[in-house]
Amino acid sequence: MPTKHHDDAAMHNEEAAKHHKEASKHSGAGSHEKAAHHAQAASAHHAKAGDSAAKASKKYASKAGTMKDDDDDDNSTSSSAKK
Repeated sequence: MPTKHHDDAAMHNEEAAKHHKEASKHSGAGSHEKAAHHAQAASAHHAKAGDSAAKASKKYASKAGTMKDDDDDDNSTSSSAKK
């Protein structure tokens, strides 16, 4: 069941795709500044999409009762267990 966060994530991914498309149009000489601008905008939208997806995941986890603050104490899947 999609939430507002899922909708936000999808919208930001669509915006990022538009900026990637625009950036590719400006790949010729003299257009690198425009290409860089669109690449930065795309990156910003990807970041916002990730934030929205993370919020959606957190919301689902808390509703399911699986959200725990002490998850970091279990090193079985954490990178710190590889020491």
